[in-house]
Amino acid sequence: MKTMNSRERWLAILNGRQPDRIPTDLWCTDEVSDRLKADLSCPDNESLCRRLHIDRPHHIEEPSGPLVRCRLSHHPNDPQANIWGVRLKDVNYGTGIYSETVYHPLANVTSVAEVEAFRWPRVEDFDYSSIESEFAKIDGSRIVQAGRFEPFLLACQMRGMEQAYMDLLVEPAIIQAILEHIFEFHYQHNRRVFEVGAGRIDLFYLAEDLGSQTGPLIKLETYRQFLKPNQIRMADLVRKFGIKILYHTDGAARIFLNDLIDDVGIDVLNPIQWRCPGMERDSLVKEFGRRVAFHGAVDNQYTLPFGSVQEVVEEVKQNIELFAEARWICAPCHRIQPNTPTANIVAMYETIHELGRL
Repeated sequence: MKTMNSRERWLAILNGRQPDRIPTDLWCTDEVSDRLKADLSCPDNESLCRRLHIDRPHHIEEPSGPLVRCRLSHHPNDPQANIWGVRLKDVNYGTGIYSETVYHPLANVTSVAEVEAFRWPRVEDFDYSSIESEFAKIDGSRIVQAGRFEPFLLACQMRGMEQAYMDLLVEPAIIQAILEHIFEFHYQHNRRVFEVGAGRIDLFYLAEDLGSQTGPLIKLETYRQFLKPNQIRMADLVRKFGIKILYHTDGAARIFLNDLIDDVGIDVLNPIQWRCPGMERDSLVKEFGRRVAFHGAVDNQYTLPFGSVQEVVEEVKQNIELFAEARWICAPCHRIQPNTPTANIVAMYETIHELGRL
């Protein structure tokens, strides 16, 4: 088989064909990325990906926010908040920094009328022509990912996490109204991004964390009532532009997979936290291996940060065997944290590059 570039490799997986080798991806914090580049003498992200043979997508829309230029630098009614009215604060946890929510703009609303009165973001606030220059950078070597939709996470930021989860039981009309506003903005926003990048986008990021470390975060019926309908509507829009869907959910999310695969129509499942109940790799491959591609599965709760280099090598070998009858993209099972040794990260990518040829 001829050698493929990263985009050809991903497209083979997405379209049910055999690539020349198992594709790879990198999810890590900025601190890890900076350290890897320093340790491996790589001046930029592209050279790092080449050094470690990583097939990382080209992101037009980064997870931290849209590259589309917003005409507003903050919420119109709160100069300290982002466009959703959420105030964030960088919190240093010792080896890195995460942005944490410190103000929830809808925390005290008690009626749907108050939700409706809130000044919601509008697509008119954005200049979509500004991302054409990003699409112009595409050279065909990497798969292109653009757009995202993760509504309940944003609802938790706006309402407060505890209150948002309680709303699912005691204030369903309020949380439904919030979720509908979030959907309407993202539907129109993503549509405009897709129109600018028509024919040049391969992958879309759809997400909602449905599992905890030990079990589902919500009941299946709750997912079907509050989240699934808009996931289907968004997925239908994505497919109209010929784009595949990568779905992200942490944790023990097994009970949701049939709905996600059969009804929402996801193409790739991420991140495969196989230490969580119900997410065992062999059983996932047996039940879903012909219906969805798997992304992740290299454990970053124990193996990558705390295991030895040899343990990392053995886990990659095990994954190659377990996913032999499925479509798999080798990657960490979430963002690699700064407590992970460079040697372990390098071992993961060198092992899959050496042994992952098909």
